[in-house]
Amino acid sequence: MARYNEKVKLKRSDLEVTRLSLGTAPLGGLFKSVSDADGEALLNSALEIGINYFDTAPQYGHGVAEIRVGKVLQSTKLPYVIETKVGRILQKVENAELFPWFPDAPRDVMPIFDYSADGIKRSFNESLERMGLDHLDIVLMHDAEEHIKEAIENAFPVLAEYRSQGLIKAVGIGINYVEPALEIMKNTDLDIALIAGRYTLLDQIAHNELFPYALAHNIDITMGGVLNSGVLANPVAGATYNYLPASDEIISRAARICNFLKERNIPLISAALQFPLRHPAVTSVLTGPRNVKELLSNVDDFNRELPIDIWAELEDANLIERIPV
Repeated sequence: MARYNEKVKLKRSDLEVTRLSLGTAPLGGLFKSVSDADGEALLNSALEIGINYFDTAPQYGHGVAEIRVGKVLQSTKLPYVIETKVGRILQKVENAELFPWFPDAPRDVMPIFDYSADGIKRSFNESLERMGLDHLDIVLMHDAEEHIKEAIENAFPVLAEYRSQGLIKAVGIGINYVEPALEIMKNTDLDIALIAGRYTLLDQIAHNELFPYALAHNIDITMGGVLNSGVLANPVAGATYNYLPASDEIISRAARICNFLKERNIPLISAALQFPLRHPAVTSVLTGPRNVKELLSNVDDFNRELPIDIWAELEDANLIERIPV
């Protein structure tokens, strides 16, 4: 069993990342406010317990997450790997409409897609400025499913040039969907892919073609969205699935898995956090706690010893797909 702070070298660079990584969308106030103090304490605690891999993006709180991450990383003497994203720029506006995913985001900027070469360069430079850092380790093309051609023809060449110049160490994508991820992978030269929600206890579609392709081409996979945005934390009415209200069918499926695991004294979150690493394509599992208490709970769940045959039992019960690994 992988421990949360075990470091793994990326296949195409000298970067080493921890098996459990920290996503910072919640630090941008995703769905719910997070105070500066809680955010700072969370980031410092993650570093202190040996987590070194941090993922952020301009979209998260419309710059708030990057600012909070940068403030902590500027002052730490502990090693870290910082990953951010391009594909959106923060455009100055007056009195922007309230953005429902980030209700506490500043009202004087609004993220807009810009997959032009100039937009990618601007996003890169502005992220460095917001975080107050002198380098970025990994840069991902963000949510490019509606911008595949521009990602391939405009964004990737800019990032590949930055990689060749040593300005960044790895180039990748951060995306929620398998088909566009594969198209971009097949038409570029990526080092890493952050795939959200497509290899979880509820959805294993990534194992069909994406993971085999990644393994064959030495592309590391970071799995995000392992709780499918909430329903695998607590499968009850009102839960969210892929950022939207979960259907009755999804809640029922998650509840069946939860009850199956409960009968074996296995917490649902433990299984959800550990499940992705059963596949050799997956290098790290991204989690998104809001405070230190949630972080330490995630660590405990990630490190919990599970019965070696639990995945086979779930397959035999037709609760997850039977997957050759």
